[in-house]
Amino acid sequence: MKITVFGGSGFLGSHICDKLSEAGHNVTIVDLHPSPWLRPDQTMLTGNILEEETVRKAIDGADMVFNYAGIADIGEANNRPVDTARINVLGNVMILEACRKAGVKRYVFASSLYVYGKSGGFYRCSKQACELYIENYQAMHNLPYTILRYGSLYGPRSDRRNAINRFVYEALSTGGITYYGAPTALREYVHVDDASAATLAVLAPEFENQNIIISGNQPMRVSDLFKMIGEMLGKELVINYQNDPNSGHYQVTPYAFMPKVGRKLVPPLTVDLGQGILRVMEEEHKEIHPELASEGGYLVATDD
Repeated sequence: MKITVFGGSGFLGSHICDKLSEAGHNVTIVDLHPSPWLRPDQTMLTGNILEEETVRKAIDGADMVFNYAGIADIGEANNRPVDTARINVLGNVMILEACRKAGVKRYVFASSLYVYGKSGGFYRCSKQACELYIENYQAMHNLPYTILRYGSLYGPRSDRRNAINRFVYEALSTGGITYYGAPTALREYVHVDDASAATLAVLAPEFENQNIIISGNQPMRVSDLFKMIGEMLGKELVINYQNDPNSGHYQVTPYAFMPKVGRKLVPPLTVDLGQGILRVMEEEHKEIHPELASEGGYLVATDD
């Protein structure tokens, strides 16, 4: 199939594009900046989802359209509420309208578990609004969709806005971690490899007009996560809990009220959380210490 992926240069979007290309699909990536991970068999279009001509050109001839574009960080969304509404909500509607006009076979949207609750700030508001528009486009214009509600993602290609990436970086560079919440906060972290594998599965016809949950299968309190990171590094970390009620993050569960109920999709084989964190540590250690190289599983100093 010919598939257009908006936001395909980003953390999750780039992994989705890889999986789609590996499965033999013709992938076009649309983003503000060229993808650092662009493959030879992929097409790159740079542009803004708020530009009608860019969106129309990108969707022309596409069988399916994936939308992973927009502001995805809760803190950034809370600091930029107008931009969050403009980019996330209006951008979503512009893509939906172009899909309707082009007769796209299905629209796949990256949502969040935060749509279920009252936490998540303006980020949650934008995702809830997007889901309502998507469901109404299906009801009014018969545009098929799949909404994917992702949990707490981590893994390669993330930056330090990503929670686990930031935790590991702080632990390595300062010996401590600052967390804007309570130690009892519960998360189901999902590795980006597992999330992208699950996403590929939703191309099947049975997932049309479905709301799907993609999260981890190892619930863990953040206090236990920090202990795990400390044990892996072989040192006692100093944890600074800043229980900020305005951070927008949920504590134990995101569920407070129910939009359309989603089915949970978990790949049969998943990346173990401990192994996944070790991979993040390796990447962060290499970035902090570029003078060291990996040889036979050991980090050694390179010759000048």
